[in-house]
Amino acid sequence: MSRTETALIVGAGAGLSASLARLFASEGMQVALAARDTGKLTDLVDETGALPLKCDASRADDVKALFDRVKGSFGAPDVVVYNASGRYRAAVEDIEADKLEEALKITALGGFLVAQAAAIQMLARGSGSILVTGATASVKGLPGSTPFAMGKFALRGMAQSMARELAPKNIHVAHFVIDGGIASSRPAAVTDGGKDDRWLDPDAIAKEYLHIHRQNRSAWTWEVELRPWVEKF
Repeated sequence: MSRTETALIVGAGAGLSASLARLFASEGMQVALAARDTGKLTDLVDETGALPLKCDASRADDVKALFDRVKGSFGAPDVVVYNASGRYRAAVEDIEADKLEEALKITALGGFLVAQAAAIQMLARGSGSILVTGATASVKGLPGSTPFAMGKFALRGMAQSMARELAPKNIHVAHFVIDGGIASSRPAAVTDGGKDDRWLDPDAIAKEYLHIHRQNRSAWTWEVELRPWVEKF
């Protein structure tokens, strides 16, 4: 009998995280959802049967407790997705150091703490996938986006380094450049006929995450760039 897989989504909420939770649950996975505010996950938990867990990913003790709880409930996760981001934007002359520090803690430090904790448990088992959500700002800094780009560039560098270190140990680390707006986060992007494909469909993105997790290790991808058909390269 095959073992039931476990998925952990950190930084869970509406949009992509919700699509991932639904897809993973439909695949028969046990799903855990981590967020600073678990109250916003009530409907999603009711729909998917996921386990909601409170966690501030920028705090090492919170992350350790999160992984201990998931392991105690389901076993070590097979796939971990890091979706949390510090979305602080400001003109260069207006950037406040404390807000910048907080954004970097969420995006970069949190990503590291979660990936590290995932790697420790996956290495003990000998397999697993760590999937990290990036953005246009991961590879292209834009005006007013200095804090966001700093965090996302750091997250991408972390993922690339971990992919090279952990792949030979059967741990698949992949970074996703989400180069465009996600439809579900923009009410105007939904039309009478369904989702407007000028925006990324979160269900379509989720399928790519699952595809990367399921890849044969003889042909692993470390980075995926996803954009709607009208987005410029």
